[in-house]
Amino acid sequence: MTDAKRPPRKRSAGKFIKDNFTGYVFILPWLTGFLLLTLWPMIQSFYLSFTDYNLFNLPTWVGAANYVTMFTKDDMFFPSLLRTLRFVLFVVPLRLAFSLMVAMLLNRDLRAMSTYRTAIYLPSLIGGSVAVAVLWRNIFGLNGYINALLSLFGLPGQGWLVNPRTSMNTIILLSVWQFGSTMIIFLGGLKNIPSELYESASIDGAGAVSRFFKITLPMLSPTIFFNLILGTIGAFQQFNSAFIITRGGPAYSTYLYSLMLYERAFVHYRMGYAAGLAWLLLAMIGTLTLVNFLVSKHWVYYEDGGR
Repeated sequence: MTDAKRPPRKRSAGKFIKDNFTGYVFILPWLTGFLLLTLWPMIQSFYLSFTDYNLFNLPTWVGAANYVTMFTKDDMFFPSLLRTLRFVLFVVPLRLAFSLMVAMLLNRDLRAMSTYRTAIYLPSLIGGSVAVAVLWRNIFGLNGYINALLSLFGLPGQGWLVNPRTSMNTIILLSVWQFGSTMIIFLGGLKNIPSELYESASIDGAGAVSRFFKITLPMLSPTIFFNLILGTIGAFQQFNSAFIITRGGPAYSTYLYSLMLYERAFVHYRMGYAAGLAWLLLAMIGTLTLVNFLVSKHWVYYEDGGR
């Protein structure tokens, strides 16, 4: 057999590891952290979701009893899930729209624009912190700044956080206000849109509204999709604002799914049941993400013409 017809020689596993040894050394710290701090806890959590476990006794296998309890016996499961869905449906579109609007305002060639961008983004560095949640509670409190401002115009103050009709709106408003990272991503996407497209459209007589819907949105659709996925995942896991500002009240009006999960685990010590709630939340987020990916082929456009 000639060399031209000789099949390629397969490398042994030992030689493959030897050739890539340096790479394995560099990823070893990350790989160790992933296995010990992510993968193993997930496996443990999945096992505990089928057990009765309260931190003080050994886990007792109960099969699917925890999942049956969620749907048949837990009176707070469906209400908290519906509140969370409502929260997601309001927060995600509003944050996308508001952050895109701010990004377009900052995507201008004006003097000191970099200073404006920094000033607008700085509050977002601490946007999800406990301090901001406490500040928000003071702003919308009975003696807070909002009511003080209303009193200057002779308007009566409101119990924004103690009224079930308005408490959820304050939590939604806080989440929309935390738009900094989404805005930065949108700003990067706007910078990548070729200016020649806008110039050609202007020459053809297209107005600002037409350019926005015919150029900006289609060219920005991959960025919108990316922010949509991250925003949806983050909204489903929202916890700080509901826990610190309202503690789920009043009358459970802000009792989100993540808050229920926390209380089942660290207040009632039903760790096995809480693990089941966490895995169900993962399944819901994963399903919705998959649906978004399937639907995205109808509205997300890429530069190479693919979808």
